[in-house]
Amino acid sequence: MLEHLRSRYPALLALLAQLLALAGVAALLLALARLGGWRPTLAQAALAQGILAAALGHWLGLRRWWLLLNLAFVPGLLALHSRQWPAWWFLAAFVLLLLVNWNSWRERVPLYLSGARTRQRLSERLARLPADFRFVDLGCGLGGALVQLARDYPRARLVGVETAPLVFVLAWLRCLPYRNCRVRYRSLWVEPLGGYDAVYCFLSPAPMARLWTKARAEMRPGSLLVSNSFDIPGVPADEVIELHDWRASRLLLWRL
Repeated sequence: MLEHLRSRYPALLALLAQLLALAGVAALLLALARLGGWRPTLAQAALAQGILAAALGHWLGLRRWWLLLNLAFVPGLLALHSRQWPAWWFLAAFVLLLLVNWNSWRERVPLYLSGARTRQRLSERLARLPADFRFVDLGCGLGGALVQLARDYPRARLVGVETAPLVFVLAWLRCLPYRNCRVRYRSLWVEPLGGYDAVYCFLSPAPMARLWTKARAEMRPGSLLVSNSFDIPGVPADEVIELHDWRASRLLLWRL
């Protein structure tokens, strides 16, 4: 059960860690008040809750970025509340985060953006393909890779798919000036891969095994699957391009 939640619903485990940490800190504060009469400030209590929530998240097997969220969630709420901002601001901030990070909940894929070095090396690697190659970016984010390739390869046919609503709109607008580039509001799981010479993704570890199954079933022999940083469990890449950036990123390539 824990492994299932960790792989499919990490947000539920993060929420569980938050609730357990709240209960633990409340019990500790009650004991301290009764035994020693010591009453910490609200900021100290919030910090203790954040540290405990992060520790519980680590114990539950959550990934590092969830631990940072657990650590900062309650202290962040307290900091915002102390500024006495209007209540509608919190709703607006929540809706904005939801529109940007829609895939974090549904697909366990946060918004990752391909850096300039990554885009350049990807473009250089695709120079080996025919000038009119077909390319798809699965989860194209803000469309940075598509714009780079649209400029470098005007004869290529480029497609991006994205399901985070606000991110899709921004990518669609960004790619609108390029006639050889289209962005679709579509899940990567329903996008047919058989017509592409190269498939690129910058997802997360969670969907990579499923993506490999889809790629093997749909991609043509000789086509390329390119993953930014995240490998396929148990399937060594045919080619690795080190990017030497601050994230120690790599381009992993498999030839189907």
